Amino acid sequence: MRFASLGSGSKGNATLVQAAGTCVMIDCGFSLRETEARLSRYGLEATQLDAILITHEHGDHVRGAGPLARKYNIPLWTTRGTHGKAVLGVLPRLHYLDVHQGFEIQDLAIQTYPVPHDAQEPCQFVFTDGQKRLGMLTDTGTITPYIETQLDGCDALLLECNHDLSMLEQGPYPFSLKQRVAGRLGHLSNDQTAALLGVLDHPRLKHLVIAHLSEQNNTPALACDSLAGTTGCERDWIKVASQDTGFDWCEI
Repeated sequence: MRFASLGSGSKGNATLVQAAGTCVMIDCGFSLRETEARLSRYGLEATQLDAILITHEHGDHVRGAGPLARKYNIPLWTTRGTHGKAVLGVLPRLHYLDVHQGFEIQDLAIQTYPVPHDAQEPCQFVFTDGQKRLGMLTDTGTITPYIETQLDGCDALLLECNHDLSMLEQGPYPFSLKQRVAGRLGHLSNDQTAALLGVLDHPRLKHLVIAHLSEQNNTPALACDSLAGTTGCERDWIKVASQDTGFDWCEI
């Protein structure tokens, strides 16, 4: 199993997970043309995608999902709440997610779990090919015991480090937006994600990737320092998903 990112941040998000002959995309926040171009960087075409999974309805996660699904007849999975709010248009092959139930797409078993975010029915995912586990967590403002349970014991983690709290407080955002970002239904700070890592059991952790990093309220160095301090790993071992290029394939 392996995973990669087409880009991560407030301007667009899309992640790829592949196991054997199965490849799925999580979110599609870029335009159709941009998504196709970014897929080509990895030698992939949209026809090779077996599914698109949507975490929530915000534009940086769904902008290109409907057009991509329609053009290539790709099954799209989303919660009913997200589908009711997202601008997706007519979908040729729509499936609804239950946030408390797992499901399978060919070679991948996928566990969906709910997260606190300012969206209608947001969720995140844990993937397994039967041997390795990849846990994903972005777009949540609070760590719950249920989240901790889902992410425990993963072989790879992709975790949000959206903001450094001091940078956010001193930065250019209006006060109301600062409250939203740092609030219970907002985004995770470096310190919150570091605290999460501190309670997780991860003896087999092979990859740790930072995602959804704010270009205005954080830096890769600050985020890596926070997580390295908790895990005891070298800062350079931690990968950061950039807005422009994401990150290349990580083999688990």
